Amino acid sequence: MASPRATAYLFPGQGAQSAAALPAVRRDAPDLLACCVEELGDEPFTRCDESTRFAQPAILLASLAAWRRIAPGGERAFAGHSLGELSALAAAGALSQLDAVRLAVIRGEEMARAGETGESGSMLALLKGTPQDAAELAREHGLSVANDNAPGQLVVSGPRAGIDAARRGAREHGLRALELNVAGAFHSPAMEPARAAYERALGAIDWRAPRHPVYSGLTAAPFTDPVRELSQAVVAPVRWREVMAALAAAGCERYVDVGPGDVLEKLVARNLPQEGERAAA
Repeated sequence: MASPRATAYLFPGQGAQSAAALPAVRRDAPDLLACCVEELGDEPFTRCDESTRFAQPAILLASLAAWRRIAPGGERAFAGHSLGELSALAAAGALSQLDAVRLAVIRGEEMARAGETGESGSMLALLKGTPQDAAELAREHGLSVANDNAPGQLVVSGPRAGIDAARRGAREHGLRALELNVAGAFHSPAMEPARAAYERALGAIDWRAPRHPVYSGLTAAPFTDPVRELSQAVVAPVRWREVMAALAAAGCERYVDVGPGDVLEKLVARNLPQEGERAAA
């Protein structure tokens, strides 16, 4: 548990990728970039909008390069949104940064493959509703709740036909629906083939106790079993609203979005409005 006045460092997931991060990564994390190119067979930033297999390692590289620049002291806690959990665990010392890069490459490749070879799927953001609204809409159309990001900001995931029907039916539930630009039904049972392969890779890693608590999006509590929790998270919802509440309850009083982007900074204000002014990019 974090102590009062601790800072929570937040690491984003897919959707935060940007080719503009490449110069900073070359400057601050050339070893990680070289490892990624070797594992992936290409430089991910110039292709990060093409596929999940490039987007995920690009995000992790940008986050860890930013973390190296921050080099903070004092009491702290960590959390990552989806892929960002790897960045958070590496920043906390639970695994090496090089191993985190290798895992991000595997995770991105396996999730891209699952999205390309399985039933066509996508994700739909639901605005202005409750978790109960999202769960009901998901049940009606054979979908899964994928993200509970903040009050009034949820995401469902699943087959294309269900996504299309849910988008049309959202208005009946008083919801605004926005389809996300993703290449698969992430955080749903459609990712089971990716989960199995990813779990094997996770099991081969030299894990250590983190120097500070890292909160899991699967349990909304500090990690206790990274192999199980990270692999299961691929097919389970991201409980980000609950993660933010847990960080606040543990005594965190400042929140830093390590980036790239400012998605998690904005979610601080949505989840903890009294703490919004303490979020920093």
